[in-house]
Amino acid sequence: MAAAQAMAKMSVGSPACNRAAGSLGRWRGAVAVRLGGSWSWRKSPFLGGRMAVGPRRSRPVSRNPVASPVQMNLSFGKTMKWWEKGLQPNMRAIHTAQELVDSLINAGDGLVIVDFFSPGCAGCHALHPKICQFAERNPDVQFLQVNFEEHKSMCHSLHVHVFPFFRFYRGAQGRLCSFSCTNATIKKFKDALAKHKPDRCSLGPIKGIEESELLALAANRDLQFTYTKEPDLAPSMEDGAEVITHDHPRLPAAAKPLVRQGSEDRAVVSSGR
Repeated sequence: MAAAQAMAKMSVGSPACNRAAGSLGRWRGAVAVRLGGSWSWRKSPFLGGRMAVGPRRSRPVSRNPVASPVQMNLSFGKTMKWWEKGLQPNMRAIHTAQELVDSLINAGDGLVIVDFFSPGCAGCHALHPKICQFAERNPDVQFLQVNFEEHKSMCHSLHVHVFPFFRFYRGAQGRLCSFSCTNATIKKFKDALAKHKPDRCSLGPIKGIEESELLALAANRDLQFTYTKEPDLAPSMEDGAEVITHDHPRLPAAAKPLVRQGSEDRAVVSSGR
């Protein structure tokens, strides 16, 4: 007991403590345990190991049981609007009046359908999935979307005030038809698509939007769009023969202009050109 009391004054692991442990007997796996301010040796399951066992200390409990050392950053993408869902590669939005005019001109003889819609229109919302289906089934047809809330001035200049509203265009024919329809009257859209879907070859220059609408767009101060009306070309004379452009109807023979040749007045007759 005297040796054990002496060890209480020694630090664990010091040479003096080790020598005192040897004087108590070298127990295999002995452990120095300090209980009540005194050290005692107990059998340890670890072979030949000595360890100091002190009073158990309670660990601080976190106030937030959900707290975790791993932090996850969750980012959510931008919520898509209903008119942005289900779009096909042949569907795109129009942002300016110039883009609308250029799209119709660059489409050539292909069929172009302009879809005028309003975000707050329940009929537009309900019809949108079916329009996307039509676009998917007809990849050779272009579908252009015009948002009324973003382009009110342009829609007013084009005299579009009812939604949903559609206009069909093609090449030299220009506007083919225009109408408003909903899910209940979707047959209008199906019939117009079936009628104008077959490919046709243009026999003249691409028209696109009608000239009256081009002038209305150019007169709108809210739009950055310019258009200058081209002057009408009058028939001209070259080498004594009449040259008539394809934009003008052919004049009858009786109405041909007279050309002075020598001493006689003769009517110049076009040779089928």
